[in-house]
Amino acid sequence: MLDTLRELNPGLPFYSVSDPEFAAYGRVVEDMDLSDLAAAVAALPMPEKGQSAYEPSIDSLEKCASAAEVSRVLYGEMPTQAGCCWGYNNQMNALEWHQGSEINLAVGEPLVLLLATLFDLENGKLDASKVKAFVLETGKAIEVYGTTLHYCPCQVSDKGFKCLVCLPKGTNTDLKLPHEDKRLTANNKWLLAHEDCTSLLESGAVAGISGENWVVRY
Repeated sequence: MLDTLRELNPGLPFYSVSDPEFAAYGRVVEDMDLSDLAAAVAALPMPEKGQSAYEPSIDSLEKCASAAEVSRVLYGEMPTQAGCCWGYNNQMNALEWHQGSEINLAVGEPLVLLLATLFDLENGKLDASKVKAFVLETGKAIEVYGTTLHYCPCQVSDKGFKCLVCLPKGTNTDLKLPHEDKRLTANNKWLLAHEDCTSLLESGAVAGISGENWVVRY
């Protein structure tokens, strides 16, 4: 798969999350049985073709025994939430980050994460040439560090993607107070939109990414 993605996407560096290049962005989570969470994610109905969905907290996922283990083991007993991002997408459009790591698990099909880091920003802006693509293989779980810029996964087949998303509790929920930093678009969610992504800019997102608005071809 990597060879095909590299051939079809010249200019966008492609790696597996198992490659050493991923160390700057996160780590593979090993020795944890997340099979009940994977089954709960697999049971979620897919959105309509061409659409993607995100729910920060899903009851059927949070009832899983391994959701409590994620909180205990990976977050040191911090309150966490278990949600999902799933559907159909093949373009970057924006990148976001949080205070705290994010746990991802690919269910059903592999998926691609387009990543950069806060250290790649210059004067609060990002050149898209800094972005790298990482394949998250089916059934593999990763921790994405809080310094890593990420957004909606990209599909690598017409079947779309399903990605478990575990985060500190309350992340991506509505803000309750005014904030000077307009990049803060939700609780614990800072976002930079690509300057060509009209839909996000019209919703009030800050234009902070220039260069190629990467499309993943498969």
